[in-house]
Amino acid sequence: MDMELHAAQAPAKPAIIMGSGAELTYGALLERSNRLAHLLHRAGLRRGDGVAMMLPNRPEFIEVCWAAHRSGLYYTPVNTHLTHDEVQYIVRDSGAKAVVIDASVMELAVSLDLHDPDLRLRLMVGGAGAGYSEYEGQLATAPPTDPPEPSNGSELMYSSGTTGRPKAVMRPLPGPGDPMIQTSVVLSLRNYGLEEDGIYLTPAPLYHSAPLAFTMATTRLGATAVVMERFDPERCLQLIQRHHVTVAQFVPTMFVRMLKLPADIRRRYDVSSLKCAIHAAAPCPVDVKEHMIEWWGPILHEYYAATEGFGGTNIDSDEWLAHKGSVGKAPPTLHIVDDDDHELPAGQRGRIFFEGDSEVEYRNDPEKTASVRNSMGWRTVGDMGYVDDEGYLFLTDRATFMIVSGGVNIYPQEAENLLVMHAKVADVAVFGVPNDEFGEEVKAVVQPVDWSDAGPGLEAELLEHCRSRLAAYKCPRSVDFEPLLPRDENGKLYKRRLRDRYWEGHGTRIL
Repeated sequence: MDMELHAAQAPAKPAIIMGSGAELTYGALLERSNRLAHLLHRAGLRRGDGVAMMLPNRPEFIEVCWAAHRSGLYYTPVNTHLTHDEVQYIVRDSGAKAVVIDASVMELAVSLDLHDPDLRLRLMVGGAGAGYSEYEGQLATAPPTDPPEPSNGSELMYSSGTTGRPKAVMRPLPGPGDPMIQTSVVLSLRNYGLEEDGIYLTPAPLYHSAPLAFTMATTRLGATAVVMERFDPERCLQLIQRHHVTVAQFVPTMFVRMLKLPADIRRRYDVSSLKCAIHAAAPCPVDVKEHMIEWWGPILHEYYAATEGFGGTNIDSDEWLAHKGSVGKAPPTLHIVDDDDHELPAGQRGRIFFEGDSEVEYRNDPEKTASVRNSMGWRTVGDMGYVDDEGYLFLTDRATFMIVSGGVNIYPQEAENLLVMHAKVADVAVFGVPNDEFGEEVKAVVQPVDWSDAGPGLEAELLEHCRSRLAAYKCPRSVDFEPLLPRDENGKLYKRRLRDRYWEGHGTRIL
């Protein structure tokens, strides 16, 4: 079944319940997404065109996705914490012909240069101005009937890269009978125990890939999605109890924050309705997962995958307790290889590759598309690990030095590019270091032009330099100083030599 059929059969059933209590029924979701689809069509958008949206977690987020999806459009969520330059880049790079933005980021909306003649429609949720029309007012001008040219669209998510700016993970639009990524997620949700009468909880921002895919799939399934405006550990427990949540998805940082609640608060809430707690985005520390299983029971299910969809693994609590630290049994399509593309035996660490014929590409970047494929035609996202004698995969490192902080991917090159141009910086390396709550945090090691400048004053100046130009989560949380960074004669930075100092005493370089 699909959202439209559920809306016809049970129009009053809640499709979305916000943490604040606001509801969007299936009937309203269908009507409002239809109206928006007409607006998009009226503005000249056709199959294959794009919509960019910068919205916090709110019902309109899902309305926009369904309007674009049912119109055969690509829809690109934009992180609400990005800066002007970052948002401007994504809007342009995605080829968006419509933008939907929230009034809560009015200052950013005003600063964006949206005069591109290809940008046909500018809508603002919760307000108007600066060239944006009010979302509600415009919806009222459009009919609630089905989209003029119904088709299947797709999400166009921006995945963090190892150098330069992020790139969009682009899939061909599915035809009428082609499988869609949401279809596979629906099957996953059913396997996790979510049925039409179930309740799914997403405590994470919808502008991330997994929360959006699972929430959209929930509405395809006909279940109800409880969407938190923002994560709060006690509030999360309250919502599980209040709505009798059956399936929820988390990142390890959320587990950490819930475990840090006082014991009497944790005992206060009944979470027995939960059949399954899914977690992904970053490997979970062993002791954290042990405590969660002790608290919630063996209902934790972990998967390892990437936005690119090259491959993945799954593991339930019982398997994990027998293989602590593993992310699941390696499928036959998974290979561990060395730098010369030679496959490695069990127990030896190498780069993780997957076979497969997926047509995924990085939009506007054929070089990056080619770079993730090896001589065998297998593809990787840069993670490293090993497979044990029983065939279970363990992640050990990130070959690309990608930083995963609280389940969010951060590519260090952006901060490095900013800092290296600072007048007082001669050289810089940015990488992830251990953080008990977030898994990793961003660290900068700087070689100053004048060693006498090294100290708290320059550290504060460099941190502010980053924060004024990058989203806060991408910025270093601290700066250390070195008289000389290790580089070879060709200029290659031996970043691992620096990074390893901070990971001494840790079994892996992934938390």
